[in-house]
Amino acid sequence: MTVLSRLLTQPMSAVSEQLSGVLSRWFAKRAPKSDSATLNLRNVYIFFCREGLLFAVLLMITFIAGINYGNNLVLGLCFYLISVWLISFHVTFLQISGLQVQLLEVTMTEVGSPVWVTLQVRSESRQPRRQLLLGFEQHQLDKPIDHDRKFKRKRKHKRLSNDPKLQVLLARLHGEQIIRLPIVAYKRGQLELPRLKVSTVYPLGIMRAWSYVYFARTAWVYPQPLAFDRQTRHVAANLKDMPTALQYTQHRQGQDDFERLDSYIEGESLARVSWAHVARGQGMLTKHFADPIGHEQSLNYADMPAVHHEQKLAQLAYGATLLGRSGVPFTMQLPNESPAESVIGQGEDFVQSCLLRLAKAP
Repeated sequence: MTVLSRLLTQPMSAVSEQLSGVLSRWFAKRAPKSDSATLNLRNVYIFFCREGLLFAVLLMITFIAGINYGNNLVLGLCFYLISVWLISFHVTFLQISGLQVQLLEVTMTEVGSPVWVTLQVRSESRQPRRQLLLGFEQHQLDKPIDHDRKFKRKRKHKRLSNDPKLQVLLARLHGEQIIRLPIVAYKRGQLELPRLKVSTVYPLGIMRAWSYVYFARTAWVYPQPLAFDRQTRHVAANLKDMPTALQYTQHRQGQDDFERLDSYIEGESLARVSWAHVARGQGMLTKHFADPIGHEQSLNYADMPAVHHEQKLAQLAYGATLLGRSGVPFTMQLPNESPAESVIGQGEDFVQSCLLRLAKAP
């Protein structure tokens, strides 16, 4: 009685939140986390949908009216509607039961942008499945709390709700199909994927069958790149912004600029032999050339002009993406790393590894 009295004294919103929390934990216990799941009797649920509740009220009215007035026609209509409901119950359940859902890929993204999840939905039934609606429950994600209003306006989080754009409707599924679903990332760091809901109201819209899938894999969210005023002190926007004396301080093996002469090694191309030295009797020497790759840049957490920690990480993300597009080799040092741990790199793969480091930064 004490628990019931507490529920009665609380506001309806608090009671509904507590009940939804209890139901969520109960659903989670019946579907352990895994990157592949098969929907079966244990984790498939079915109940009247909104229109189905009106249908149930109609069944009760016809049954009571038929008994009250002893009208066999009304009772016959009631039993006919009950048979329709039972057939709908069976067919709706079969659309979900036996489905196989497998997680294939999870992308890395910036704060405020969607994480794209690639799923494989498979059906081994001879009959096609129809009207399957799949989508992640976005309301489970934590919204960001940012006390710096100026920084909050700059970042411009894209608030997306549970609208049809975030869901995929499979009108007909026979065999397997690959789909991609978005999840909006509100906070930097490791993102635990919300539960996936698979539902259908086929064929009559009276009953709704649904199931939840909990994935074990997580996604990483890096800071949204934030431009800063004095970026020319730390980041060169392109190679033309660098001093001429610094543009070609590093080289790689190529064929543009002469680099050095080495002793000839048997098997090397005779086209690279310096025949002028051979004519002077200085022996066979091989000419080596190099291509410029640009001046090395350094991105250091301590050099970022921002004050707050998250802003500094966002500026580092901006510098890494800018240097990656310019093709300039660079290093990035975070506050919890020593200079010896900094690795020089360039290209898209190196930029992605730097953004992953920013996502994992404490």
